[in-house]
Amino acid sequence: MAISAIIPALNEEASIGKTVKALRLVSEISQIIVVDDGSRDRTAAEAEQAGADYVLVLAENRGKGGALAAGVELAHGEIFCFVDADLGATAAEFVHLVKPVLQGEADMAVAQFPAGRRSAGFGLVKRLASWGIYALSGYLPASPLSGQRVLQRGVWEKAVSFRDGFGVEVGLTVACVRHGYTVTEVPLSMTHRETGRNWQGFSHRGKQFIDVSRTLFRLWVNRREKPE
Repeated sequence: MAISAIIPALNEEASIGKTVKALRLVSEISQIIVVDDGSRDRTAAEAEQAGADYVLVLAENRGKGGALAAGVELAHGEIFCFVDADLGATAAEFVHLVKPVLQGEADMAVAQFPAGRRSAGFGLVKRLASWGIYALSGYLPASPLSGQRVLQRGVWEKAVSFRDGFGVEVGLTVACVRHGYTVTEVPLSMTHRETGRNWQGFSHRGKQFIDVSRTLFRLWVNRREKPE
């Protein structure tokens, strides 16, 4: 079964090349798509040089959910790998994340990262996401915000109305469970750039909080809709 890897990237010239090269080591992945989400650096050039099969350059920033959606339009696989651009060499760990989906053990596999090496925020966004997913689906995730996911195309299609910005992971998880798909979380040795307790870190988490809150609100308003 064909697998397409989609990497949304914004100003990731320092890491995108390493991430693409690591994914090329995963033989199960047949297509690597990088979506340059309005970068102002050499992200697209570095992705091409590293051997991405397709580099889509967006004229303006669409946010994570929008970038993933643009990449999906180019994907030929029935299974998607969603990959953060800053994983670097640890993106090779996807070899373990694709197995549960390929072997029919789950419809969506989510990577659990090891504990962070430094204190970041206060965990507000993670707690909000976990609580919201549990309240809406009955499933309590350990890694509600993990962007490293392998999923059947059908899971993505069921989440069409709830995958905006940084709320895309929450929308995917709720849609997965509510529509009768299965999800598993896999502990892996992946690492990526960590945000600290500085202006950049708080700004990023603030955007996450807003997007996750918006997604949860929309899911709550539509919770009585009967899944197809």
